[in-house]
Amino acid sequence: MSDNRRVYRTILTKLRQLYPKNAKGRTIQHLNTLAGLVSGIVQGKSCQFPTIARKVPGIAKPESRIKQYSRWTQNGQIAQSGYYLPYIEVLLNSANAQKLVFVMDGSEVGDGCITLMISLVYRKRAIPITWLVVKGKKGHLSEEIHLTLLKQLQAVLPENSSCILLGDGEFDGIGLLKALEDARWQYVCRTAKNAQVFEDGMQFELRDLPVLPDDQVVVSDVSFTLEGYGPVTVMAVWDKGYEEPIYLVTNFELPDEAWHWYKKRFQIETFFGDQKSRGFYLHKSHLANPDRLARLMIAACLAYLWIIYLGITALQNGFDKQIHRTDRSDWSIFRMGLAFLDYCLNHALLLPVSFCLLNIKTVQ
Repeated sequence: MSDNRRVYRTILTKLRQLYPKNAKGRTIQHLNTLAGLVSGIVQGKSCQFPTIARKVPGIAKPESRIKQYSRWTQNGQIAQSGYYLPYIEVLLNSANAQKLVFVMDGSEVGDGCITLMISLVYRKRAIPITWLVVKGKKGHLSEEIHLTLLKQLQAVLPENSSCILLGDGEFDGIGLLKALEDARWQYVCRTAKNAQVFEDGMQFELRDLPVLPDDQVVVSDVSFTLEGYGPVTVMAVWDKGYEEPIYLVTNFELPDEAWHWYKKRFQIETFFGDQKSRGFYLHKSHLANPDRLARLMIAACLAYLWIIYLGITALQNGFDKQIHRTDRSDWSIFRMGLAFLDYCLNHALLLPVSFCLLNIKTVQ
């Protein structure tokens, strides 16, 4: 059996096994296509349909498979709720025993589009949970879109979840902060140095805070922006390695706790890097329709979860010493996962497949 066939058949079997309902008819067809997309993205390291089609086995010609994938991404019945959420619900429910830490961020994908994504910070990785794709550029999305994505996330969370949201400078809008406060979420968001703040009737800009390198200045119980939203806490943090301070707005009572959580925001950068230049080149997809790109991302995110699972499996079972240097390890979990996949295929090992990072098993 060829490597491409092994990967495709194993992924298809796992997708069907984990599907929460008894898949029939059209659903089976959709899962078959999804398995082809996931396996082709991984094997071809590309999100372009021609490359994916060449890596998927079958008697159909590549041109026929390209049309099949194109129809799948055009199908309005394909949604995250039906073909992505079922595979991460276990993770959300299990992680709910502790605080759920989410990061909201955006990145360019496809042709002239941007994805706004909320990811779960889990085991030092950013696990994609839900997303929107729109036409536009990073940093130019409306607050209405931010609020739409927040509602999309809240709809899939376990009841009574304790949540924290971390955001970059684009996500400091009053409407979003108020929505988080109303939902009893905690938040830490970066904001602009010229943001207006009012303390006891005195107005100043955040860049006026007298912060020095390797230090922080905190001002609590202030009103934020000219709209006077608050009370909130604002912070100027000039951490080691930074050329200048960064400015934060938060509803955490303890500033050290706010900074502790905010530093986890950077973990989403590894996700976008793995999906793009270090992995599947999602930004090189020729799709320009936001809805089609959002459906393609179902397959790309499942592919990402599988490779992360493989990387963790390799480390926990000692395979990292066989596929990488023994004196040090400078590979990311994602790169380790790709290398471990090659190792399994080359040594005829069973392919471990899961999309939930809770299920790490011993490999024989």
